[in-house]
Amino acid sequence: MLDIQGALKNLQSTVTRHFLHIQNQHPFMRAWAVQFELAYTDFRVVQLALQLAEETALLQEFTGAYDKVYQYESAFAFDGLEGFNAKYAADMDNYEKAKDDLLAVIDRIFKLQPDDPNDLI
Repeated sequence: MLDIQGALKNLQSTVTRHFLHIQNQHPFMRAWAVQFELAYTDFRVVQLALQLAEETALLQEFTGAYDKVYQYESAFAFDGLEGFNAKYAADMDNYEKAKDDLLAVIDRIFKLQPDDPNDLI
C-alpha cells in the first residue's frame, strides 16, 4: 500500500478540530474552510491508496464514514454556524459518533502503513 500516513494524520487532526470548533459554537473563519478543502484532498488520496491496494471493503467503509462526517462539515463550510445550527443543532451526538467512527477506520488504515519509527511522515 502507498505510504499515506501524512494524509491520515491530517484527516485525524482536521476532523477532530472541526468537530470541537462546531461543538464549542465558534464562528466560521476562512482558515476552517481551507482546512475543509485540504481534508477532502487527503480523503481522495486515501481512497486512491485503498483502491490501488485492492482493499475494497475498507475503501467502502472509509468512504461511508467520511461521507457521514462530510454532511456536517459541509453544512458549516457552506452556511456558517447559523446554517449548521439550523440543520444539525439537535444532532451533535450523531455528528460525534460519525467523527469517532471515521477516526476508528483511519486507525485501521494506519495498521496497513509502513513502519515509521522516527515519525518522519
